[in-house]
Amino acid sequence: MTELKLHLGHPGLTLLHRAGLAGLWMTLKQLEQEIPPEKRPGSLSWELTPRQVQLFWEGNDFEVIDWLLKESFQLDNGLIALRGIDSKSMRKDSQVVIHQGILGTFLQHAKTRKVIGEQTQSLEIDEDHPPVIIKYKALESYVHQEFAKNLCDKNGNWLKQPISIAGWLNPGAVVRHNAFPSDTSFEESPEMAFILLYAPVSCCYYILRSRLRDQKAQYALVVPEITDMEVYASYRQDPQLRYAAYQDFHASSLGDAGLRFLTYQGIAESAREFKVKRCQVLTLGVVPWSSQQKSRTDLLTVEAEYRVCKNYQICKAVLPDRVVVKAKAEEGSFIATSFAREMIAENLARGYSWYAGFAEQVNSNEQFKQLCYERGGLNEMVMKTEMDDRERWFVQACHEAIRFTYGRLSQKTQDRGEFTNFDRENIRIRTGLTRCKNAESFREFITSFWARAGRIPTLQEHWDDLMDLVMDPKEWKKARDLALLALASYKGKERQERQEELQDELDEDDVDLIVLAELEED
Repeated sequence: MTELKLHLGHPGLTLLHRAGLAGLWMTLKQLEQEIPPEKRPGSLSWELTPRQVQLFWEGNDFEVIDWLLKESFQLDNGLIALRGIDSKSMRKDSQVVIHQGILGTFLQHAKTRKVIGEQTQSLEIDEDHPPVIIKYKALESYVHQEFAKNLCDKNGNWLKQPISIAGWLNPGAVVRHNAFPSDTSFEESPEMAFILLYAPVSCCYYILRSRLRDQKAQYALVVPEITDMEVYASYRQDPQLRYAAYQDFHASSLGDAGLRFLTYQGIAESAREFKVKRCQVLTLGVVPWSSQQKSRTDLLTVEAEYRVCKNYQICKAVLPDRVVVKAKAEEGSFIATSFAREMIAENLARGYSWYAGFAEQVNSNEQFKQLCYERGGLNEMVMKTEMDDRERWFVQACHEAIRFTYGRLSQKTQDRGEFTNFDRENIRIRTGLTRCKNAESFREFITSFWARAGRIPTLQEHWDDLMDLVMDPKEWKKARDLALLALASYKGKERQERQEELQDELDEDDVDLIVLAELEED
């Protein structure tokens, strides 16, 4: 009898290996419910504990493993069907996203799957919008189904020596030098390779739409840190995740994808109930120095820290994705991710203040205009998130200064019988902020800005605290970010922007990159 014993605490396991072991655990649990022992080859059986998997079988190793892999990795009308999560019974949205996500991460290379053609799927969003119409590659087969021959020798016996691992099995673990593949390839024991096969079962996938990164990655792969396989299986099989809609699988950045995964049920609830305290999020693609293979193009570890998760939940609620109808309604709708949430989620995931870097990242009038489309959500972020009192007072003081500045500008133009162009004033203020390259230049700008506005109640009430923030040479970048946040989040009666006109200025390509959030007015 052959025995294969795999433990979650093995020192050689990475996060991806542990995810694979959990995927194997989930697959065996599902097979246990569907296929009785007498119908399994080689009297195949197993024992499952929260941290261990033990497999037992008799006879030819290849026949048993080949049967197991073919039962584990199936197809459903051209879509990848994973036995471990019973994906055939999932909502169609989830099936399509898993299929596309695996093809966009693990199985990017054409040699890893056999395509039979392209299919079109119409996914309903809601009653108010046309469906999303997507196209995907339908498969005839993929490498997981035939991998038993790589784990066994010509006589069908389980291999004893390490085997070379391709990038599709362990994304990012690639040949270090293509001129010497036999000497620089990545190797694993057959047992570790067997575990990695099941990683796609427990991982999650998000459609990635970034506006700040010049990247072609379309999918983010989320690899959870698993400490209890039984508990994680209940998380992965949760009805909320199994029947999630297409729009629930969109993310604007790696941080957005990681935090969405960790908080989908509530504020850090997954970390408490399902023991998923952190995850890795990565993207894969071709890099200039290694065009022959897929490499990791980005990697981020995200932790489910309570304050971070709480602020992210607020961010996701007030800066949601938008369903946008294409120029030709018959072509359906698409999901436009939030520009502001991309910056905020990335900051939260990296442990920064949620507004950090706003002044540097929003470095053009076009980007500033995109940010201002979401001023309502940004204003709610200022009101609802956990911020230091000084930070909130600083934004409030800037809001008051903007209001007084607008008031004077409005009065002046009305006296002349002219149209008040608040956007021009916004550009002037934003340009002044971008010219602040050190603490001294920022102090000159902000004190001049406040002085021109006149009497500012919040500044007078909290003078000492706000002056400490302005005068501290180590805090000037934070204050500059807060000033830009105040400018982008200001809501007042003076601003009578017309969203319809703004939308008319955008062509279809722009709409795909910008969330057209409604401009809220007092």
